[in-house]
Amino acid sequence: MPLSRKSLFIISFCFSSTAMAAAEPQTLVPYVECPVPLPEPIVLTNPELLDEQMISIESKNSYVEKNQSARFSGAVKLAAGDKKIAADEILIDRKNGQIKASGHTRFQNNSLTVEAESLKGNSVDNTVVLTNSNYQLNGAPGKGSAGILAISEQGVRLKDANFTTCTDVVPDWQIFASEINLNREEDNGEAWNSVFRVKDVPVFYLPYFSFPLSDQRKTGFLYPQISTSSKSGFKLGLPFYLNISENMDATITPYHMSKRGTQLKTEFRHLTGQLNTQINFDYLDSDDELANNDDARYLTRVQHAGTFSENYRVHVDYGDISDDNYLVDIGSDQFSKNDAYLLQVGELSYFSTNWHSSIKVQDFKVLGQNSESYSTLPQLEAELYQPLGFLNSTLNVYGEYSHFDISDPTLPTADRLHLETGLNIPFSKPGWFINSDLRIMHTIYQQDNIDQISQTLNLNLEQEVKRTLPKVRIHTGLNFDRPTTLFLEEKIQTFEPQVQYLYVPEKNQDDIYIYDTSALQDDFYGLFRDKRFSGLDRIAQANQVSVGATTRILNSNNTELFRLSLGRIFYLDEANLSFNEDGEDENASAVAGDLFVQLAKRWQLQTDIQYDTKQSVTDRSQVSIDYRKDALNVFQLSHRYIRNISDVGIEQASALASFPINKDWQFVGRVTHDLIRKRSLEAYAGLQYESCCWAVRFAVHRSMNTNLDDDELNQGDLNALAQDTRDEFDNGFMLQFVLKGLGGKQKPLGVDDMLESGIFGYKRPYFLSN
Repeated sequence: MPLSRKSLFIISFCFSSTAMAAAEPQTLVPYVECPVPLPEPIVLTNPELLDEQMISIESKNSYVEKNQSARFSGAVKLAAGDKKIAADEILIDRKNGQIKASGHTRFQNNSLTVEAESLKGNSVDNTVVLTNSNYQLNGAPGKGSAGILAISEQGVRLKDANFTTCTDVVPDWQIFASEINLNREEDNGEAWNSVFRVKDVPVFYLPYFSFPLSDQRKTGFLYPQISTSSKSGFKLGLPFYLNISENMDATITPYHMSKRGTQLKTEFRHLTGQLNTQINFDYLDSDDELANNDDARYLTRVQHAGTFSENYRVHVDYGDISDDNYLVDIGSDQFSKNDAYLLQVGELSYFSTNWHSSIKVQDFKVLGQNSESYSTLPQLEAELYQPLGFLNSTLNVYGEYSHFDISDPTLPTADRLHLETGLNIPFSKPGWFINSDLRIMHTIYQQDNIDQISQTLNLNLEQEVKRTLPKVRIHTGLNFDRPTTLFLEEKIQTFEPQVQYLYVPEKNQDDIYIYDTSALQDDFYGLFRDKRFSGLDRIAQANQVSVGATTRILNSNNTELFRLSLGRIFYLDEANLSFNEDGEDENASAVAGDLFVQLAKRWQLQTDIQYDTKQSVTDRSQVSIDYRKDALNVFQLSHRYIRNISDVGIEQASALASFPINKDWQFVGRVTHDLIRKRSLEAYAGLQYESCCWAVRFAVHRSMNTNLDDDELNQGDLNALAQDTRDEFDNGFMLQFVLKGLGGKQKPLGVDDMLESGIFGYKRPYFLSN
């Protein structure tokens, strides 16, 4: 699979014909091109008589001299192979192999159509020269004029020429050059002494540049990247693209920030068969914005994924930065400035029909004051699924070995071996299902360096721990449906109750430290999980019944128009009770609900909630109203609430919109507001103009800054930390432009990246698929 990236090469100035390929696919937006004129073809009266090896001529008058020369006049048409000429007069010199045409001269071949004052052709070297010509590319929007236009087997040479892809009488943009060469063999073009004009106003001068004639990749500079921010000042990036081979390329970008200095960004990509590799490395030797700027600041990311045989898969994602505040201060296309950690993982997996295994090493680069995480060096997993041939049952055997390590010398390390055997018996019919699952889980821990943390936190950790627990899970449900009428239309309503019983006996696990375990979210779908925690360090006691029901309304095409789900967990003994924030026991979980409404063809509402009935408070909720006509017409209004997190909780509202102002102009805007602290978290507004021959985008943004109080960067120097002042908000703008028609068909700008540019991004509604 070839890589895709094209560019212009410029000796003394950076300019490009195409933007860099995006890291992730965007929503497809129609590519807007100027309409391609259909030139009037030069057609002879009897084209079926044409012989490509001979010259065929039609005219009103003709004069032949001794079979050496001939003169034709009056609506002359000449055809020779794919070349055709129309003129008032054509002179053929057979002896010297020359053709001359004059008076309303037109020339056509498979590539272009030319109108000129005169034409000279030579059959010996197979060349055609036209003077004072206007040309139009066949099948493409490019056009222009030239004092001299010479066509040969190698390509086309134009002198005193101009070029544009715009169709207006006064084009929006043109390139004027003393000479342009279009080389068919090398599939590229070159231009000398070029002046770029906007509406006939000179903008800049290019001594030399080259450009591709097709969609093939080409070494050279890409579009400059222009933006500002209050954190880094004026920012200018000049990406240089290097086409190493068909499946290998690199992009090197000197990136100047007026407040911080010049950074070097590099990206390397390699594709081989089913494997792909991408390596990014950004380096800033010293940061002028920091008081202590002796240390270099850098970012690196290595991604490698794919399959190298029918059964083996590999996945690598390693990210690292020089200091915790790197993403906040400088930013990156690879990570978000809100990331709390960077993943560092490598995994090799084997898959077959009934079993799979893997070996994985995993670590985290923890940023700021977030708790340090354990690395697994390594983790081995193997799992077997074996059908037993009775009652549709399956035997499941799972085994895992993990070694947990951490850099903090005060925290314990551990080796964990886990073996789990399960028997699953599923029964299902269109109107009902019942799944039974019985498991035996045995875990062995060997914990080291436990004395200090045990004394500090008054824990009862043991060096060697063995834990064996059974698990019983029975999950059953019914599916009812009936015809109904809604808004005078026939619909189908379903009612889908479900019940789950889960039993795990109580066992004190205080002698095991927490290595890779955290609580899972208790939304509606979480009510029917078989565990409350991720990882294996805590297997929660359970003697509980989960009860829930879903009702849906479907149209005649089985498209979901409405869905309401409600449920909760009931605890059956005291050891299984939950406790509220006042320390009171509760014999049931919060009520979890999920609601979806197709408000109209392009409108939908989606919400979920967790409500504590005993205290009559909402623990967590989120709601969004979405409109999506297509990739350019988008509206989203959302609200999210989480009680008692970070002492004060979270309540935020966000609005996002994208819509065309007219056929050429597009607006994108978003705002996110903190309702508890009564302040704006971010604001973004962008305007985009896209005509058939060029496009420009301008956006302004304002977002809150974060200071992670990085001790590495400041080396514990409180004075240096105090001098590294960061504004509360980061403000700036971005400018991007595209010229269409230089170097094949580029992707349209679209608006996906502008929608995703915010802190929280854009969560596309699942059922609005345009």
